[in-house]
Amino acid sequence: MFDIFKKLEAIKSNPPAPAGPVEYLVVGLGNPGRQYEGTRHNAGFLVLDKLAEQLGVHISRLKFKALTADTEIGGKHVLLIKPQTFMNLSGQSVQEAMRFYKIPPEKTIIIFDDISLPPGRLRIRKKGSDGGHNGIKNIIYLSGKDTFPRIKMGVGAKPRPDYNLADWVLSHFTESEYHSLLEAAKKACEAVRLMVEGKTDQAMNQFNS
Repeated sequence: MFDIFKKLEAIKSNPPAPAGPVEYLVVGLGNPGRQYEGTRHNAGFLVLDKLAEQLGVHISRLKFKALTADTEIGGKHVLLIKPQTFMNLSGQSVQEAMRFYKIPPEKTIIIFDDISLPPGRLRIRKKGSDGGHNGIKNIIYLSGKDTFPRIKMGVGAKPRPDYNLADWVLSHFTESEYHSLLEAAKKACEAVRLMVEGKTDQAMNQFNS
């Protein structure tokens, strides 16, 4: 019951939606549910929560099989999206929102975890393949496009080659890893602002490592 009241308060406290149509989608990938909070696969959710906190909004409105929030970045109407379909079906939420608002892939920014980067590192790309990431794979499959700008959040490689990948991405960060991820999340939030303002090259030069 307390959770319900908290959600209602969050909805009430959201500022009015910016005027005009949605111009950009910013999507953080992850899995819904408390058991997945703080896991490597939920790095995208973490960044989106930090961004929402900076912008003074709560990602609490259920729409497009996702939790969403309207906000303004660089004078543009932006929709923040946390798909609630579980990672492997993330494309359902993204494709519905893109179709509804007629948003092209080039204005749909995806934030997700990357095991090829250590915690604390991020990598920005204008487009690319799924790289073996099931969430991105589903988005590309349903949209038919791979031209999504993306921010990859480093979550660390498997501790050994035979370690089960699903177990690894659903594991929790160590304290030091989590601290590094939070620092990277701050940079990712700044990168999102630059990308929405059309300064993706600047974001890449500033934050890619």
